[in-house]
Amino acid sequence: MIPSQFEYHRPSDIAGALAVLAEHGDDARVLAGGHSLIPMMKLRMADVPHLIDLQDIDTLKGITIADGQITIGAMTTQHELITDAALSSAAPIIREAALQIADPQVRYMGTIGGNVANGDPGNDMPGLMQCLDAKFTLVGADGTRTVAARDFYEAAYMTEREDEEILTAISFNAPQGGYAYEKQKRKIGDYATAACAALITKQNGIVTAASIAMTNLSDTPVFSASANAALVGTPADAEAIKMAKDAALADIDPTEDNRGPVEFKKHVAGVIISRAIERAVSRA
Repeated sequence: MIPSQFEYHRPSDIAGALAVLAEHGDDARVLAGGHSLIPMMKLRMADVPHLIDLQDIDTLKGITIADGQITIGAMTTQHELITDAALSSAAPIIREAALQIADPQVRYMGTIGGNVANGDPGNDMPGLMQCLDAKFTLVGADGTRTVAARDFYEAAYMTEREDEEILTAISFNAPQGGYAYEKQKRKIGDYATAACAALITKQNGIVTAASIAMTNLSDTPVFSASANAALVGTPADAEAIKMAKDAALADIDPTEDNRGPVEFKKHVAGVIISRAIERAVSRA
């Protein structure tokens, strides 16, 4: 199918994009990489009379690393996340996760901002951003505000972003210690059946900090504070990892779909969570 008729806008700055949003309200949507919105428009699942393409807004692109703080422009592509040497050195978990998103063709166009702002529970970056305790910068007519990734997601496709706001940047502290992003999917390009991001810091053989978050196992990404607590203060041995896995599984709420029934998803989740923690521990 082809989408309904729409007006195409391509502003050169954020002010121009906000002006179109303010003028047309619910009839306007911003376009980042387009891998979520364009298919929905083609299937007539989304009617967008005014489409605002953000590609020409240079201030939404780029990666900055300074004093241990990493800031990524919302229009930075997954390919750029993979190929930026400084980012790969400062936060290698980003590259590890981005390499598992879809395929190279998608990664050349798909953006980190589109991935986190859409609210799709199957997207990889929302869970990873919760693991990293990232902050999202939102700009609207009333000014700029910052929302924590762990507070951003309300339900499937529902977020804290207001309709007339644009997500402009993502920032987080460079992670320390061991890391891992594990993902199980049916085939290349598919959403995860289950995925898990893990960060582990150890000192003198004991875990001093842990961060575990999961993807596509509920209608929002899941940050598991209970799994973190099960690891901190332990040597991250087999018993502690099992306790953390069980705690994380208690936090998820998967639904049956074409990737399998609920019990199968829980089983896969347990395997993926354990692998992520084990690999992060091995790198700590």
